[in-house]
Amino acid sequence: MADRRKIECWLTDMDGVLVHEGHAIPGAAELINQWQANGQRFLVLTNNSIYTPRDLSARLQATGLNIPEESIWTSALATAAFLKSQKAQGSAFVIGEAGMTTALHEIGYIQTDVNPDYVVLGETRNFSFENLTKAIRLIVAGARFIATNPDATGPSAEGILPATGSVAALITKATGREPYIVGKPNPMMFRTAMNKISAHSETTGMIGDRMDTDVVAGIESGLHTVLVLTGIADSAEIEKYPFRPNEILNSVADLLD
Repeated sequence: MADRRKIECWLTDMDGVLVHEGHAIPGAAELINQWQANGQRFLVLTNNSIYTPRDLSARLQATGLNIPEESIWTSALATAAFLKSQKAQGSAFVIGEAGMTTALHEIGYIQTDVNPDYVVLGETRNFSFENLTKAIRLIVAGARFIATNPDATGPSAEGILPATGSVAALITKATGREPYIVGKPNPMMFRTAMNKISAHSETTGMIGDRMDTDVVAGIESGLHTVLVLTGIADSAEIEKYPFRPNEILNSVADLLD
């Protein structure tokens, strides 16, 4: 679909699209306001599983973006939705922060290190050798291995940080088990998001700043894809991939009426 006028719902990435290094990207606040004024359904998607939607809403509010928690969909929420569909009222050993533990609590999961159904790895800044060892032993004993996202590194003011994908690789090396990854670029993340807002793929658009997660997952989900150049991607990066988004824009400001 190349006609943007047919889009009824929007999914949009957060970092590099709406915000960058703690500041709203020009045009982001106006676009959110435009969607809200027009009654357009939308969700802000993020692979970050550290924070709850309420936390993220407050952080976005501080940058001038008025996005309610109901309009935020994290990889932690998508992971919880997936686990609920696979085994309701199950149990999990979790390596992660409040975003992940809260999401599992809300679907009625028991969080335990005694014979859990799943080991769930989310983003965290508080790894311990003890917890990694426990996760490895539980997976070897039969627990199924789930990770919220594949990102090997994350950004910080001081430089890159090891992220979920790097820790998952460590666990995989020790156990021989690959995790099932729910977050982008798994189209599962987009399908659960669309279910939340009753969106249909033929009339939904995805805005992102990464070819390898946002755009490819959007294409595989049958969405209208928009790549903005305010984050990761540039012309050289785009040329590395055999697929293309429907639109390449300088920023979300180009989506304003």
